[in-house]
Amino acid sequence: MRRLLPLLALLLLAACTTAPPPADPVPPAPRWRPGPGLAWQWQLSGRLDPAVDVPVYDIDGFDHTAATVADLHRRGRKVICYVSTGAWEDFRPDAAKFPGSLLGRSNGWPGERWLDIRRTDLLAPLMAARLDMCRAKGFDAVEPDNMDGYQNETGFPLTPADQLRYNRLVARLAHDRGLAVALKNDLDQIPQLLPDFDFAVNEQCAEYAECDRLTPFVRAGKAVFHVEYELDPHEFCPRTRELGLSSMRKAYELGAWRRAC
Repeated sequence: MRRLLPLLALLLLAACTTAPPPADPVPPAPRWRPGPGLAWQWQLSGRLDPAVDVPVYDIDGFDHTAATVADLHRRGRKVICYVSTGAWEDFRPDAAKFPGSLLGRSNGWPGERWLDIRRTDLLAPLMAARLDMCRAKGFDAVEPDNMDGYQNETGFPLTPADQLRYNRLVARLAHDRGLAVALKNDLDQIPQLLPDFDFAVNEQCAEYAECDRLTPFVRAGKAVFHVEYELDPHEFCPRTRELGLSSMRKAYELGAWRRAC
């Protein structure tokens, strides 16, 4: 019996010092999925006015800090991170990281040029870094702009298939980071891209009699955030309300001013 005591002691000591099994990993929080009819504010220039009484803000991802996003959250807002994913901008802090071979013709805005979206090998890490910035600052979603280069004179022979591949890449990168993602314009590809995107952002569908083409998002329970620049609200609000769009009139510079439906 005495010979067994040391062995029993060792076994008891081992049992006491064995590390507990690791806890199950905490599942990530589900990403935000905005539904139809939410009012919104879209401000990409000027001093940010955080006091507009709407549940959704869409602001420039580079120009604003995590503190600004946190302040909007405290005010009860969800916050969308605007970044350009289809055009290069010479005024961004990462502009020098884009190889010259990616840069095409001007997209009509000063300092901006279309990107060769066929080169996903080069663009994927650049866009991942931008979306990492959105996530690090606490944004809930991303609005990737210039997502319809194939319909424009970019300087590259882009096809609809090129655009579908690239847009899905951007959506996947956003979802991998827990961010909701918008399909910006690109109405022709809504039927193919609806499953990949959580909501839509549209400019001027009423002016060009295209708003009906956005209704697949509404029918799927997904918001359509819409602006007009040339029409007065009485010219488009009755119809866009009927369609379930979240509409307002803005000036082209997208400052704080707005006239909502």
